[in-house]
Amino acid sequence: MELLIEGLKQAFSMLETGDMQLIEITLLTLRVSLSAIIFSTIVGIPLGVALGLSSFRGRRFLLSLINIGMGLPPVVAGLWITMLLWRNGPLGSFSLLYSPFAIVLAQILVSLPIVIGLTSSAFQQIDKKLLLQIKALGASKVQTVFLLMKETKIAIMAAVMAGFGRVIAEVGAAMMVGGNILGETRILTTSIVMEVSKGNFDVALALSFILMGLAFAITFLLTILQQRKQLQ
Repeated sequence: MELLIEGLKQAFSMLETGDMQLIEITLLTLRVSLSAIIFSTIVGIPLGVALGLSSFRGRRFLLSLINIGMGLPPVVAGLWITMLLWRNGPLGSFSLLYSPFAIVLAQILVSLPIVIGLTSSAFQQIDKKLLLQIKALGASKVQTVFLLMKETKIAIMAAVMAGFGRVIAEVGAAMMVGGNILGETRILTTSIVMEVSKGNFDVALALSFILMGLAFAITFLLTILQQRKQLQ
């Protein structure tokens, strides 16, 4: 308990003094995590909608791959991105390994299947009678999708929050493709791992409290958006 209290004090102290290194690490954490989840949302929701509403040969197999991807170990994602960006890899000439961009790619790889899979599940559970009713009213395909997205808004936002929770807490892939370089690729999760390895448990706890506060604040804002209709 003493260590927890000390870690909390350390977190307040770092915030109060405006530790520039902490600010830099926190801003980079926000930048890469938000970039990853925004991309996963923009790409994942339409793909999830398409998979949930359409019917074609190979759909079940594709859904199986998406569901498997939802449990993809971050270190595996990190390994694949490393092989892709390594100097002898397909994109090696761009020198993107050990950069924030590489971390974003790894985080997209672990969050995109979550957004697609949960969105698809939400649309698969839509009552067929509702679909028939919308079609009977003469709605176009675009109007139908828009109306169904309004109906499944809570589930879609839950998919986004689940994806964000995965990227904000990700450490294995970020360490592998980013290298935890101070001033370039060090984020809160990799900083915590480093401080623990050095035996600085008070600093690690302080960083963990800051990370949890950051995750809570963003998830709280997403929850407000999710529940906006119910709160009115």
